[in-house]
Amino acid sequence: MSFYRIPGRLTEFAFEIGTTLFMIYMMKTLLLCLLLAAAPLHASDLWSTDYDASIAQAAASKKAVLLEFTGSDWCPPCMKQNKDVFEQPAFEDFAKDKLVLVKLDFPRSKPQAPEIKERNQKLAAQYGVEGFPTVILLNSEGKELARQSGYGGGGVTGFIDWASKKLK
Repeated sequence: MSFYRIPGRLTEFAFEIGTTLFMIYMMKTLLLCLLLAAAPLHASDLWSTDYDASIAQAAASKKAVLLEFTGSDWCPPCMKQNKDVFEQPAFEDFAKDKLVLVKLDFPRSKPQAPEIKERNQKLAAQYGVEGFPTVILLNSEGKELARQSGYGGGGVTGFIDWASKKLK
């Protein structure tokens, strides 16, 4: 039985080419993952987690406040509402001129500072939140105008229609 053996230098060259191609592939994959992970970040620019500052901002700008009580990492209806409504460009366009957005999260797996956790629990008790997601619309003085408990679908159009009617 005979076979042809590749000389040593040629083997090293082939290995280097393979390693280089693999590294290029891995860098492209990593870059794609980073781009996909960063894509929804623009929507989060509109949201605050600071309730007191948001209430003050709403009073100064004469905008309404939208409080979203959510379990972002464990609540399927919360995740669906976030994807179907709050991450949509149409919602962003609607909200930027009319609303101050406040996300009050109750994660189970994501880390959260103890003071934020305590503050969110106090706000949930103050507003009588009994389930997630709960969305509460306040006027610029902080008076409750409307609320939605749960997410029944309707997407961004249904939500904007609901909010528009309540803001009149």
